[in-house]
Amino acid sequence: MAVLHLTRKEHFNAAHRLWNDRWSEEKNNEVFGKCANPHFHGHNFDLHISVKGTPDPDTGCIINLKDLKKIIHKEILEELDHKNLNIEVEWLSHCIPSIENMAISIWQRLLPHLPPGVELSKIVLWETHNNYVEYYGE
Repeated sequence: MAVLHLTRKEHFNAAHRLWNDRWSEEKNNEVFGKCANPHFHGHNFDLHISVKGTPDPDTGCIINLKDLKKIIHKEILEELDHKNLNIEVEWLSHCIPSIENMAISIWQRLLPHLPPGVELSKIVLWETHNNYVEYYGE
């Protein structure tokens, strides 16, 4: 049987600040520049969630896209959209909310909610038109 990859694209807006509490203000500003703004800064994020699996013989689908959309909306978008990622998102409180750390945390959050036979294959998180990260669960 063929293993296919299926991707759902979503969008959310959020603010964050890149800041390491162990460093001085000078070092944070040197490393993170404008992203260390004490008043935070925002992005229009694009999120691509890719799953893989074998199409069900009765439906021809890896997963019902309505079900995937519900999972993403409940577990990710309702948590992140129009939020301050440093302050309002408990499951990001353990890390600096860089796009790298966000991708890993999104993966970990989605993983237990996928039905049997459906696996995450890739998370792509766009922060700007020029900057994005890909995560494969490694």
